[in-house]
Amino acid sequence: MDNVSIITVFTLSGLSDIANYRVILFVLTLLCYCVIWLVNVTIIVTVIVDKKLHEPMYIFLCSLCFNGLYGTAAFYPKFLYDLLSTTHVISYAGCFLQGFVLHSSVAADFSLLALMAYDRYVAICRPLVYHSIMTKQRVCILIFFAWIIAFYFLLMSTITTAILRLCGSHIPKIYCINWLIANLACSASVAKIVIPAFSYTFCFGNVCFVFWSYVHLIKTCQSSKENMGKFMQTCVPHLFSLTVVVVSLLFDMLYMRFGSKQIAQSVQNFMAMEFLLIPPIMNPLMYGFKLTKIRKRVLNFICGKSSAFRFKS
Repeated sequence: MDNVSIITVFTLSGLSDIANYRVILFVLTLLCYCVIWLVNVTIIVTVIVDKKLHEPMYIFLCSLCFNGLYGTAAFYPKFLYDLLSTTHVISYAGCFLQGFVLHSSVAADFSLLALMAYDRYVAICRPLVYHSIMTKQRVCILIFFAWIIAFYFLLMSTITTAILRLCGSHIPKIYCINWLIANLACSASVAKIVIPAFSYTFCFGNVCFVFWSYVHLIKTCQSSKENMGKFMQTCVPHLFSLTVVVVSLLFDMLYMRFGSKQIAQSVQNFMAMEFLLIPPIMNPLMYGFKLTKIRKRVLNFICGKSSAFRFKS
């Protein structure tokens, strides 16, 4: 129990065997992080600048892209620093902050995807009252509560974990999460069982709501070619985004709890960072290519810049 008072840093063991690939991994990771910023900022700026895109669907998409930047900011800068460092440690406060941001980003992802499903449900199943229901004021309120609820659940989880008495400082991962910190507790705690159950229920509830809305969407679209066209253009990217997020998280969560420790460390690291790599890149790309208005605005901007450059040359 004496060890409890002297824990000021946590050791991250996920990068213990990367000495020979340090520079290559740093370059690839930096490239991925730059791509994440590029594609997400492109969508965010396009939606903000073009007033024609100030519609609920695009505002929700803008929030989803912003959330991608928020979540990855808690991981990539620290990970890049660790790749060039010989010691892989994180401060006590930094570990809890990283865990809070990563967890809240995931919870906000599910909340925003549920709101996007609701928006598509109203737009296709109740088109006559869409504009009276999805007003800009109501959209802002929905986004606000989506973030607040996510923050509340994870703040409660983080506080509950932070008050635990810890008997270790070794985290077998490349970043901090509350569940692994709770595993270091000197005795069994509510933080390890009850609090995660609330978070999982919250995310599972959002996924169930999305599938419920899609059941109604598919039934409605079957009777109309116009509605089916709307479904293919706006709902397929959303369903793809939800699938990517769920699958990415399930890989990591199931392995973390039930996976074999005999798997190569590089494979473990990839599964650990999959939800911080694939969704932040694929979401804006999928929506950017599939949604006609956004694709046209981005192409017009690029072509306009290229034409101006050629003219000046």
